Amino acid sequence: MLGRTVAALRHLFSSLHLILAQMYFTGVKSIWLVMVTSVFTGGVSAWQAGYQFKSYVPMRYLGGAVGKAVLIELAPVLTALVMAGRVGAGIAAELGTMKVTEQIDAMESMAVDPIRYLVMPRFVAGIIMLTVLTILADFIAILGAMGVAVGFMEMPSETFMNGFRQLFLMRDFLAGLIKAAGFGAIIAFMGCYFGFAAEGGAEGVGRSTTHAVVSAAVLILVADYVLATLLFQICSRSRNYIRGSGR
Repeated sequence: MLGRTVAALRHLFSSLHLILAQMYFTGVKSIWLVMVTSVFTGGVSAWQAGYQFKSYVPMRYLGGAVGKAVLIELAPVLTALVMAGRVGAGIAAELGTMKVTEQIDAMESMAVDPIRYLVMPRFVAGIIMLTVLTILADFIAILGAMGVAVGFMEMPSETFMNGFRQLFLMRDFLAGLIKAAGFGAIIAFMGCYFGFAAEGGAEGVGRSTTHAVVSAAVLILVADYVLATLLFQICSRSRNYIRGSGR
């Protein structure tokens, strides 16, 4: 299925209306959920970091520490896990219902490729919209962290933002977005795969939905480790190469 989905990307521009519809379902309808998750993620990160910093690390570094944690790890991973529950389950339930009611078989009998019309648009929309939602999550989480730092730790907002700017690196932000794109592909594909594998009526659709969410969540955590290892090895080697060239 993954190979057929990639091959169907040649119809990308002729399927824009399908992709836009899935982007609306995946992204626009999930904004409120991402915002709520992100503001509390940033808030608890600031609170926990402030507790750990007491008597050990100057509080002016709080913004930088929270920013790195949010950009690299918390925003992409937690957004993806929340989206796996909402979007992954929705895709699996929708396609599973189509499968058990033989709608997908009917499409094939009419020479309509279900991969092109059902899977590929969801796959592309998942990649695009999870990346966009992660950018939103980064912004909201930093605001939530600053709100906690200012409101509960009596830290000036300028101090928090100065710490954030001092330790901000564009490669950390881009690494989080690369992770998010991979997680979006996993969520959409797991939903489609288990939706197409559904059988046995309503009970089978329920099983497929559960399998889609669990598989997506596990693969997100595995992919997080793999991508983090690869990305930061590449960054480390690039820095070493630049330093060597400078000498």
